[in-house]
Amino acid sequence: MYRKEPSVPLRSSSSALYNNLCVLRAGERPRSCFGAVHEASLCLVTSDGSGFTHRQLPAKEGSSGLGMALLTQVRAGREGYRDPGVVGSVDMLEGLTLEEELEGAPWCLPSLHWCPGNCCRSWLTLGLLSAQAVFARGIAAAAGSFICVGTSFGSVLVFDIPPKGTNITVSEVLEQHHEAITDIAAELGQSPDGAGDVVTADDAGTLCVWRAGEEFTLLGKIPALGCSCSSVKLWNGIVAAGYGNGQIRLYEAATGVLCAEVNAHARWIYALDLAPHTGKLLSGAEDSFVHVWKLSRDPDTDEVEIQHCHAECVTDTQVCGVRFCDPEGSSFAVTGYDLSEIFRYGK
Repeated sequence: MYRKEPSVPLRSSSSALYNNLCVLRAGERPRSCFGAVHEASLCLVTSDGSGFTHRQLPAKEGSSGLGMALLTQVRAGREGYRDPGVVGSVDMLEGLTLEEELEGAPWCLPSLHWCPGNCCRSWLTLGLLSAQAVFARGIAAAAGSFICVGTSFGSVLVFDIPPKGTNITVSEVLEQHHEAITDIAAELGQSPDGAGDVVTADDAGTLCVWRAGEEFTLLGKIPALGCSCSSVKLWNGIVAAGYGNGQIRLYEAATGVLCAEVNAHARWIYALDLAPHTGKLLSGAEDSFVHVWKLSRDPDTDEVEIQHCHAECVTDTQVCGVRFCDPEGSSFAVTGYDLSEIFRYGK
């Protein structure tokens, strides 16, 4: 059973975007950093148990002639890894320029901005690849040294992050989608033999499962359902996908076979998250509800199972972001459209 905890105040509200929340927990320390996008700025709040520190990181003017570039998504990297956080930008021609220290958290912005240590040092302009792209959305770190970023025209850009230095290069462009990318997920658990470790989703609801490496290999394609897949996660060879019709569907990553289908929400699902240590799945939607589920495999048959664990109504709120605050899934945070705080729940 989860109980409401003191909320985290924001200097501005959260935009109505898919997966509009990220949480970076600083190891064993009580400090946590929360991030949410509001139009052309990234709102960062650091909590150390005794108070909050606020940062507003604005996008700079792009080259599209539309003025300030709008942000589309934020993702926090894993502390201690060379895995940057990423923010997608509506203006792909020049993206963002950011030269600010970020409280020790690894963040980056495409463009791409790479943040070794505490400061953004370099960037790569996505517009060099295609002037047709309107925005970047869907972000995941894969195979230890790659960052995958989805684009509005359906391509997935694979950036090779070197062990040292800032020489970030585009190693590959994945072109299997025909609609805008909505989300990208990488394996959070232990991938079974033959299963992929990256899954990409698009506005039509098509999913592609990939094996990451020096060359990404397409392992399977799960056809569209007639509605958008807004959020996707990958855990222990199980693909968990949230759709615009309120359904959560579970697939085998190795075969693309549908394992379970749940009518989880009455309205459009905006966000999913997964606790890698326990297999808990978190879902949030336009219907103001947040649900906690438990994914597992039957020890005898290896069949995928899903169990409902908890429901929380965030009254009069269009939920647009949900994230577990720890790898066990014992606490989670929620953002909502036009809401100037982040709600927290814990055990």
